[in-house]
Amino acid sequence: MLESQRDRHAGLDPTGDPLIMKFQDITAEMLPLVGGKAANLGVLTRAGLPVPPGVCLTTEAYRRVAGDAGLDDVLAALARTAPGATAALAELAGRARDLVLAAPVPADIERAVRRSAEGPVAVRSSATAEDLPDASFAGQQDTYLNVIGPDAVLDAVRRCWASLWTDRAVAYRAANGVDHGAVHLAVVIQRMVRAEVAGVMFTANPVTGRRHEIVIDAAPGLGEAVVSGAVNPDQFVVSPSMEITERRLGDKLVTVLPIPGGGTEQVRHDEPLADAAREACVTDRQIIALARLGARVEAHYGTPQDTEWAIDRSGTLWLTQARPITTLYPLPEGQEGLRVYICLSLAQGLHRPITPMGSSAFRALASSITTLFGVPPGRPSPVAEPGMRLFADMTGILRSRVGRAVFPRVLDIMEARSAVVIRGLFDDPRLSVNRRSPLPAVRRVLRIATRYRIPVRVVQALVRPETWHRRIDQVGDQLRARPAPPSDATAAQRLDHVERVLGSQIFPMLPHVIPGPVAGFLMLGLAARLLRGRTRPGELQTVLRGLPNNVTTEMDLALWAAATRIRADEASARALSGTALPEGPLPPVLQRELTGFLARYGHRAVAEIDLGMPRWSDDPSHVLGVLANYLRLDDPALAPDTQFAKGAREAEAMADELARRAGGWRRPIVRFALRRTRELAGYREMPKYFVILTLAEMRGQLSAVGDELVARGLLEATDDVFMLSLAEARAALGGSGDPAPVAPVAPVALVERRRAAYGRELRRGHVPRVLLSDGTEPEAVGAAPPTEGALTGTPASPGTVTGTARVVLDPVGAHLEPGEILVAPSTDPGWTPLFLTAGGLVMEMGGANSHGAVVAREYGIPSVVGVAHATSRITTGQTITVDGTTGAVTLDEPSQDHRSP
Repeated sequence: MLESQRDRHAGLDPTGDPLIMKFQDITAEMLPLVGGKAANLGVLTRAGLPVPPGVCLTTEAYRRVAGDAGLDDVLAALARTAPGATAALAELAGRARDLVLAAPVPADIERAVRRSAEGPVAVRSSATAEDLPDASFAGQQDTYLNVIGPDAVLDAVRRCWASLWTDRAVAYRAANGVDHGAVHLAVVIQRMVRAEVAGVMFTANPVTGRRHEIVIDAAPGLGEAVVSGAVNPDQFVVSPSMEITERRLGDKLVTVLPIPGGGTEQVRHDEPLADAAREACVTDRQIIALARLGARVEAHYGTPQDTEWAIDRSGTLWLTQARPITTLYPLPEGQEGLRVYICLSLAQGLHRPITPMGSSAFRALASSITTLFGVPPGRPSPVAEPGMRLFADMTGILRSRVGRAVFPRVLDIMEARSAVVIRGLFDDPRLSVNRRSPLPAVRRVLRIATRYRIPVRVVQALVRPETWHRRIDQVGDQLRARPAPPSDATAAQRLDHVERVLGSQIFPMLPHVIPGPVAGFLMLGLAARLLRGRTRPGELQTVLRGLPNNVTTEMDLALWAAATRIRADEASARALSGTALPEGPLPPVLQRELTGFLARYGHRAVAEIDLGMPRWSDDPSHVLGVLANYLRLDDPALAPDTQFAKGAREAEAMADELARRAGGWRRPIVRFALRRTRELAGYREMPKYFVILTLAEMRGQLSAVGDELVARGLLEATDDVFMLSLAEARAALGGSGDPAPVAPVAPVALVERRRAAYGRELRRGHVPRVLLSDGTEPEAVGAAPPTEGALTGTPASPGTVTGTARVVLDPVGAHLEPGEILVAPSTDPGWTPLFLTAGGLVMEMGGANSHGAVVAREYGIPSVVGVAHATSRITTGQTITVDGTTGAVTLDEPSQDHRSP
C-alpha cells in the first residue's frame, strides 16, 4: 500500500530536491514544489482529517521534462497574445501540449513514478496556480481515476503534465493575468476510494453567500459525475446548528463506476433506479457527519472551503480534495450582529474597485456628513469596504419606522432593484423595527433644513428660476477661488489642505445647489399626482427629454461640436480613422479641440467619484476614443445635437398636451409645474459636478505628495500614493494628524500588495447590491431562474428600438458603432459620451432617475435599467429589442461574439 512505503522520499532529482513526497510530509509552504492540490491534501493529512493516503510527484519532475520540451517559443508567443484572442491561445496551447507529450521522461523520474503505482490509484494534476485563496483554477487540468499498473500510471502522469496546456487552462490563466511560464505542475498519486456514494460539499452557500451554511451534493458511484455536472444529484443544505434545512432530490440518472481492468465508465439509466428520485442516496446521519467534517475543514483553514468527499463500501467517510471557495464576496467589517449593507459604488455607477485613497476620501466625506446630522463622534463608521467597494451600513435605517417609509422610495427612483431587495428584508425578525418614533429623524432633518435655509431656497427657485443659474455660477466661482497651498508648500501642508477640504468644506457647499433640482422634481411629482389616471406609460418621462442646464449633456454636446470641427479637417479626421489611437504629435486642429475640451472638462473621468482614478487631463485616450466613435456617425438626422433639439421640442409639446389633458383648475397648475420641472431638473448633475471638481483639485495636491514620497525613495511612482490612505500617506511622511494614528508603513511593499489586490478585484464579475454581514446576498435568496429570452427592468426612457447589442464593461477604448444598443453594468458621467451615438441603453443597475436614465431621456434614447444579469445574458452582436416604455428587453438568438472589453 502507498502508506507503507519505506522511504520518506521515493526519489531525488540530481539537485537533491525530492521527486516524490508523502502527504504527511507536505506542508502549506511547499506550494511551489507540490502545487495547490497536493499542498491542501498534505495540510488535511497532517491535521488528522480522513484523506486517502498518497504521494506527490513534485514540480521538479515537470520542470525537467518541460525544460527539454522546447517551450520557449510558445511562451514568448503567449506573452504577446491578448487574453481575448481565443483562437490564437488555443493554437498555442495545442503546440505546447504536443511538445510536452513528446518530451522524453528521464529514467529516474520514470522509476520514481513506477514505485508509486501500487494498486488502483487516482492520478490528479496539482498546479502551482491552483486551489489558491483568490483563484481556484478548478477543473483546468486533468484527473485520471482508477488507474491500474505502472505503465498506465506513467501514461496518466504524462497526460497530467500536458494538461497544464489545455485550451481552458491557458485561457483561464490569460484571463486572470497569470504568467504561463511561472506555472508548474506536480502530480498527485492517491489511493483510489471505491465509493458507494460521493460528491462535493461547500462550507458556505455558494449561491447566497451565507457563511457556515453547508451545501452538499451527492450521487451514487464516483464523485466525478457530480464534479463534472453529468448528473442531477441530491442536494442538502445544513444550517450552522447542524440541522438539515433543505433537501432536493435529483433523478441521479448517471453514475460513474470503476472498471475492473482500470479506468471508469459512465452508466446512463433510462429512468431513476430504485426510486432514486424519491429516495436520498445518503442518510440523514451521513449528511450531518459530512457537515461536521466540513465545519472541521473550514475551522482548520479559517476560510470557507469547497471539498470533494466519498463514502466507501464500509461506510467510511473520506476527503479527497479541499480548496478555498474563491467566488464568495468578502465579508464587510462592522458592528456585531446582523447588519445590512448597500453598495454605494454600484449606486454611483461604479462596478470597478475603488483605490485606497479614493475610499479614504469618501470616509472623510462620510464623517463630515454624519457629524452634521448629529451623530456623536466615536461611533463606528457606517462605511465598509469589502472587495475594495464602498458599502454603507443601513441597519439603523431599516430598523426605523421612518427609514422603512422613506428609504425604499428613494431607491425606487435611483436604484429600483435594490428597493425590491430592501423591502424583502422587512419580514426578517432579526431586523424588526426598534425605533418607532419619527421625531428624532424629523428633528435632524429640520435642523439641517433650517440651518441651510433649504425650504426658502426651494421657494426662491420656484418663484425665480432664472436666478438659480447665477447661484450655480457663484458657487463655482467660490470653489475656483478657494485658497490652495502655495507652490512651495510641504507635502504635509498639502495633506492638511486635502483633509480640511474633504472633512469640512465639500458638504456645506451642497445645500446651496441641491434646492433647485429638488424643486424641479417636486413639481414633477405634483404634476404626476394631478394627472393620475390621465397619462399613458412613458409620457411624463418624455417631459424630461432635452433638459436645459444639465452640465453632463452640455459636456457631451461640446465634445460632439468638437468632433464636427475635427471632421472638417482632413488630417485630424484621418488621425482618428484607424483602429488604434494616434501616437505622437496630434494634427493642429485635433490638438486645439482636445485642449479646449480638456480646459473645461479635463477634471472629469470614468469612475470619477474615485479620487485615485486618472482624470481626462491626465490621460485623454478615452476622449480621443469617443471622438473616433463620433466620426463614424455620418447621418445628419442622427447627429446628437439634432436629436437633443428634437427631444426638447417633443418634451415641450408633451408638457402642453398634459396640461391640456389635466383640464379645469388643474391645467394652469400642471402647466406651471412642468415648466418649472424643465427649468430646474437639469441642475440635478451640479452637486456631483462640484464634488468632482473638488476631487480633481485634491488629486493634484496628492500627486505632489506622491512626488515627495518618490523623491524620498518611499514610493516607486507618483501614482502609487493613491494605493495608500490619507493616514498611511501621512505616516509615510513621518507624521500623523489622524485621531487614531496608524503605525509607520513600508509603502513600497504595501503598494505592491494593494495593486495585486486591486488587479484581482478588477476581474471580479459580480458585486452584490445589498449584502448582509453573514455574507448573504438577499437578492440571490429564493431568486427565480430567468425566463428564456425575456429580460425585464425599470422603464427609464420611452420608445422602442431594435438593433445590435454592444456589451461594454469598461468605456475606455470601447468601440460603439452608430445605432448599436449599449449594454452596461452601470454608468457614470464618464460613460455618457458613448450615449450620443447609441441607439438604446440597457443597464444592470439604476432606477428611473439614475444618472444613465436621465441622460438617455435627454437624448431620446429608449432605455431600460435595473435589468438583472444583462451583461451576461446579452452578447455583443446579438439583435435585441429595447422597450423603454414597458421595461422589456427581448432577445433574439445569441450570436457567437463575446462581451466587449
